[in-house]
Amino acid sequence: MNIEELRDYCLKKPAATEGLPFGEDTLVFKVAGKMFLLTGITAGNNFNVKCDPELAVELREQYTEVQPGYHMNKKMWNTVYMDGSLTSKQLHQMIDHSYDLVFKGLPKKLQEEIVEGNQ
Repeated sequence: MNIEELRDYCLKKPAATEGLPFGEDTLVFKVAGKMFLLTGITAGNNFNVKCDPELAVELREQYTEVQPGYHMNKKMWNTVYMDGSLTSKQLHQMIDHSYDLVFKGLPKKLQEEIVEGNQ
């Protein structure tokens, strides 16, 4: 997966937006103003995703490409390298998990509005 494919995949998520709130080199994807993925535009070979704390540790132990979140809360964020060792399906699952965690943390009314707006 390259950065263009990553961007396309993230923007297909319901109510997903992109921006550069931390400067020109860090592309951030949000749902309802809450971050679910960050990636460096220049390097473009990794991304940070939110993760259930227990799953975060499991993924780090299982894959060398998954590391504690760089410049993030290491309990809940992983940095994932896209060097070809992880499949697109695995990368998509990690992105989906992050989006779902953030989405589930939104107020119920907002969740309903997003779901209704996507039908």
